[in-house]
Amino acid sequence: MKLERMMAITILLLNRKRVQANELAERMEVSLRTIYRDLESLSLSGIPIVSYTGAEGGFEIMDSFRLDRQLLSFNELASLFTALKGLQSTRALDHSGMEALLGKVGALLSQAEQGRLAERQQIVVDFTPWRNSEAERGKYETLQTATAETKLVRFAYTDGQGGDTERCVEPMGLALKGYSWYLHGYCQTREDYRIFKLSRIRDLRMLSEGYRRRAADLAELNRRMEAPAERAAPCVDLVLQISGEGKIMAIDRFDESEIEKQPDGSLLVRTTIPDEKWLIGFLLHLSTDVLVLEPSRIAEEVRKTAIEIAQMYSASPINE
Repeated sequence: MKLERMMAITILLLNRKRVQANELAERMEVSLRTIYRDLESLSLSGIPIVSYTGAEGGFEIMDSFRLDRQLLSFNELASLFTALKGLQSTRALDHSGMEALLGKVGALLSQAEQGRLAERQQIVVDFTPWRNSEAERGKYETLQTATAETKLVRFAYTDGQGGDTERCVEPMGLALKGYSWYLHGYCQTREDYRIFKLSRIRDLRMLSEGYRRRAADLAELNRRMEAPAERAAPCVDLVLQISGEGKIMAIDRFDESEIEKQPDGSLLVRTTIPDEKWLIGFLLHLSTDVLVLEPSRIAEEVRKTAIEIAQMYSASPINE
């Protein structure tokens, strides 16, 4: 237990600038005296721990110290290798740089372990976006450069309602969500933080004008991305009968507890879903494979929209 505790203290100090003894004692669930003994043991073992007094005091490890490979087990290195391969699959990062990094991690393994690593490749993490053209790759590189060099970017953007606007943005970072890339940034046009889907960005330019990086945390901005508007939107209880190829979508989209298989092979789905405009389009996407049983209001909206689509094609010049 002492060895595990000392390892945990070391890792915590490596990931934090300075930690007070009280916090270490609370985290490790031991007394202050035990923490002081552990810190002394770590110092005697060669880990350069420095103590500071005062209100801002505490303990930290000298900046020059790095973990030795021996502190990482084979399983931990194998997990790290798998994670890096997944990151490489995004293709948004420099290919040669990722290859070099994977090579360095591989070099930490002995020849025997490298053979075991090949046997351990039982998990493939593939984040490759469905849309991954050279034009998209150029957006990643431009935005990464602009973020690193704190340069403004300007682009045309199509919002969720189909409106087109010109934006001037202070880029803060990129996020991959559900096979789609997003840009986090401060939009000078809207004077607020905004999230932009890269596939909707056109005519992207990095400007020569710089900006002062704001204090907002990228991780916090990313948490805001979890569609607060959807969470606050009113929901509707749906009962759907789904057949044919639509059953595949139902199995992928809905929880197993929401699906009941019927004697004729169709699926009865009872679910609660945000009552928003996209819902009708989602149901129409299933074409004749879905029948809305409840509520009647949603069924009527689907019927009316289908009639409007049919009328639009009836009036189209292609039918003349």
